[in-house]
Amino acid sequence: MARPMPSTETGSRRADGAAAFDHVIVGAGTAGCLLANRLSEDPRCRVLLLEAGGEDNYPWIHIPVGYLYCIGNPRTDWLYFTEPDAGLNGRSLRYPRGKVLGGCSSINGMIYMRGQSRDYDHWAEVTGDPSWRWDAVLPHFIRHEDHWRAGESDFAPWHGAGGEWRVERQRLSWPILDAFAAAAREAGLPATEDFNRGNNEGVGYFEVNQKRGVRWNASKGFLRPVRRRSNLVVRTGAQVTRLLLEGTRDGLRAAGVAVRHGGPQAPEEAVRVAGEVILAAGAVATPQILQLSGIGPAALLAEHGIEPRHVLAGVGENLQDHLQIRAVFAVEGTRTLNTIAHSWLGKAGIGLQYLLARSGPMSMSPSQLGAFARSAPGLAFPDLEYHVQPLSLDAFGEPLHREDAFTASVCNLNPRSRGHVRIRCADPAAAPRIQANYLSAPEDRSVAAASLRLTRRIASMPALARFAPRELKPGPQFDSDEDLARLAGDIGTTIFHPVGTCRMGRADDAMAVVDPQLRLRGVAGLRIADASVMPTITSGNTNAPTLMVAERAALFVREGTRR
Repeated sequence: MARPMPSTETGSRRADGAAAFDHVIVGAGTAGCLLANRLSEDPRCRVLLLEAGGEDNYPWIHIPVGYLYCIGNPRTDWLYFTEPDAGLNGRSLRYPRGKVLGGCSSINGMIYMRGQSRDYDHWAEVTGDPSWRWDAVLPHFIRHEDHWRAGESDFAPWHGAGGEWRVERQRLSWPILDAFAAAAREAGLPATEDFNRGNNEGVGYFEVNQKRGVRWNASKGFLRPVRRRSNLVVRTGAQVTRLLLEGTRDGLRAAGVAVRHGGPQAPEEAVRVAGEVILAAGAVATPQILQLSGIGPAALLAEHGIEPRHVLAGVGENLQDHLQIRAVFAVEGTRTLNTIAHSWLGKAGIGLQYLLARSGPMSMSPSQLGAFARSAPGLAFPDLEYHVQPLSLDAFGEPLHREDAFTASVCNLNPRSRGHVRIRCADPAAAPRIQANYLSAPEDRSVAAASLRLTRRIASMPALARFAPRELKPGPQFDSDEDLARLAGDIGTTIFHPVGTCRMGRADDAMAVVDPQLRLRGVAGLRIADASVMPTITSGNTNAPTLMVAERAALFVREGTRR
C-alpha cells in the first residue's frame, strides 16, 4: 500500500498556530478566477489560489487567432490525449486543457453560449434541487456579464452590463458564411440574433468573449482587478498532488492540500485550511486529484496501491463531451482563409488589418457562424450545433488546406455515450487515462448519420449554389447510415467540452460525487466548482455554464462561512 510522501509545512500556518488560509482554491481556470474574486471580497477571508500552470503572459493567448499556437503548446496546454477509441475506429484525439492563469478560457474558442433552459431544468430534476432550474440560474449568468447590447430594451431582460465577463459581436463576416446562413434559413432554420435566451434554435453569428478584438479570459475579467488584495495569494507553478485528509471514514475532513513547486521532483509543501478546499481544476484534473488522494472507486485505488480514504464510485465516471463531425466543402468564386493566408502578401494584409483595426482574420474565433437544428422533425428541441468556418484543415494545429473551402462542423448536443477519467498510476505527474467512448451508444451513431445528411441538405440549398460547393469530407460516395456513422468516427474530433466526471445528484444516487450545494459527499470541508459537477452536458459550449456554476459555488461557500 502506498504511503503518503513526507511534506513540509512552510508558510502553512500563522504565528499564532492557526491555518494560514480560510479557503484554498485548486485551479486558476475559468471557475477558479471567479471564485478567487468573489471569496476575497470579504477582507476577513484569507484566500489562496493555486495554479499548476504559469502566468497568462504569452502574447498568443490574447490575440484571438492565437489559439492555433496555444493548443498543442506545452507552455499553455497540458497536452493530454484520449485513449484509442473504438467509436473513432481506433483513433485517439488531442485533448487540450489550459495550463495558464485563466485555464481553458485562455486557449478556447471564446464562444459565449449558455445552453438551453431544459439543460438546467433537468439538473434540478436529477438533483432534487429547484435552485438549479433555468429561471433560478439565469441571474447568476447575468451577474458577471458585460454584454455589448445589454442597454437595448429587447436584450436587457436576458443580459447584464458592467460585469467582469465581456461579451461582444464578431468583428468580421465572410460572404461564404453569409451564404451558409441563408442556406440554413432556406432549409427551415430561423434567423437569430441571440443564442442565449434559453432556446438557441436558429442560425446567426456567435457572440464571443473579446474586448475590442482581444481575447477576454477569466484572468483578465476576474483575477487581475483584485490580485493586489492583501487577503488574496496567487501561486503559479503550484501542482497539487493530493488532499490532506484528517479523521476516519466516519468523520473525514479536508484539512488542506499537498503542493509541489518546481517540478515533479520537488518536495511537497503542506498547506492547511481553516475553512474549505475548493477543487476547480476541471473535468480531467479534479477527479485525478481525488483519486490520488484515496477518494474514488475502490478497485481503481487498489489497482494503484493507494490507500482508500473514502470510496466514491462516481469519481472520474460519467465523462461527456461534444464530438464534432467536420464536413468540408470546396468552393469557387470566393476567397476563404485557406488561400488568403497562403501567401506572404495575404498574411501581411491580415496582420495590418489587426494592427490598425483589431479586426480581420486575426480577430477570429475558431468558429464564427453558429446554427442549432434538429436531427429529426419530431424532436421537441434542437439537438445539433453547427460551428461553421471559412477555412478547412485536418485538425486544429495542422496547416490550412490549399484550396478555398469551408467547414461545417456539427455535433450531437446530448450524447448518450459515457466515458471516464482514471489515474494510470500513483504518480501525480502522470497524465490520467481519458477514455471518452465516443459514438459507443447506438443513438449517437444514428444522430451522427442524420447530422451529416442535414449538412448536405443545407449545402444543396440555392443560397450556396453560386459557390458550387463540392463535398470533400466525408465524400458524397458514402450514403448509407452505416457508412456515415463509420466515417463520423474517421473525421470526428472533440470540441473540448469535457464535463460530468464528479457529477452532482441526490443523496440516494450512488454515483453522485457532490450534493446540490457542490459539497463532496462524505468529506467535510471539500467542495467542487467546475464543469465536472454537471450531471449532463449543456446544449452548447461549456465555458459560460462553468462560470455560472462557480458563481453559485461562491455563494454556497460564503453562506457556509457565515453559518
